[in-house]
Amino acid sequence: MRTVYICFVIVLLLISRTALSQEIVLGLSKNEVGITAFFDGSEILVFGAIKPNKAIETNVPVDVIVTIASPRQPVTAWRKEKKFGIWVNVDAVEIDLAPNFYAVATTAPFNQVVNAVSDLRHSISVERMIRSVGAPMEVDEPNEFSKAIIRIRQDQGLYQTLPGAVILKENMLFSTAVTLPSNLLEGEYVARIFLTKEGDVISYHETTIDVRKVGVGRWLYNLAHTHPAFYGLLSLAVAIFAGWLAAMAFRAVRS
Repeated sequence: MRTVYICFVIVLLLISRTALSQEIVLGLSKNEVGITAFFDGSEILVFGAIKPNKAIETNVPVDVIVTIASPRQPVTAWRKEKKFGIWVNVDAVEIDLAPNFYAVATTAPFNQVVNAVSDLRHSISVERMIRSVGAPMEVDEPNEFSKAIIRIRQDQGLYQTLPGAVILKENMLFSTAVTLPSNLLEGEYVARIFLTKEGDVISYHETTIDVRKVGVGRWLYNLAHTHPAFYGLLSLAVAIFAGWLAAMAFRAVRS
């Protein structure tokens, strides 16, 4: 399957050699991801080619960075302390913008493929993708809240740093695979590809991936948001019916 994708990229490359303003030809194995009731994750193959250009036809090798991000949204981070034997929330910081899912794959260790200035300008690293402008004055070490969000979502497989996961052949063809976990939120995800040389971003391209609930999951989601009262009654009826079935099964086993 990957051979087919690479051949497709080569055809695109030959067709568009005259358009030197664009240096990256990009393709995805899928532009849509459907979240069903039994969705257990998915994998997206990102592949492409670097078109010959005087800016990159030098003895200095180029590197490729691939990122996939969900829409960013606010999130509240809490700090817990143990008081009287009970863990309670004591401090909170509102993170202005943070993606629920973010993956960054590179051809080499991150610090070797992009410098701090380019990272700041393009928000490539996980830390730069999280925006936290202000925090309450009484909160100590507010940066620790952002680090906690990163740590928790890394443990959940939602934040992924994949050094060396991008395969670059002959300084022209590249490919990588990004695994999407089962606990995705729907929305328009953005796939970005950066071409770097000596740590500087010299070319950039992006496309979108539509992640949506489908089937029964979509029907239940729409029902909960458009008719919440009916959804609540339906949930109650299902719970009562399930309890009745469990009771009948228990009686049958005992008898």
